[in-house]
Amino acid sequence: MIFSGIVRYVGDGDGLCVGPAGRPDQWIEVRLGDFYAPELHEAGGTDAKVRLERLVMGKPLVCRAGKHSYDRVVANCTLNGRPVGQLLRARGGVEGGRGWKR
Repeated sequence: MIFSGIVRYVGDGDGLCVGPAGRPDQWIEVRLGDFYAPELHEAGGTDAKVRLERLVMGKPLVCRAGKHSYDRVVANCTLNGRPVGQLLRARGGVEGGRGWKR
């Protein structure tokens, strides 16, 4: 499934919501499939969230959904045709956290 929308919320370094303004009931909660950020309570977690916010907040993403993880869609998303994970790494984003496979 392919979907798109404006980023309305960033929860952590690899989680965000896209959808219409003022309609959180219609937002799609996304876990990035191509970047695994440290958890918020781990070293680098807060920095990862800020990095993702600065990159995507208020901007349109196009996402290709894969599977589900908890209550989120796991999706590979692009910003202006470029993979978000690639953009995060280019801006100094370091992957980590529990469950991350090196």
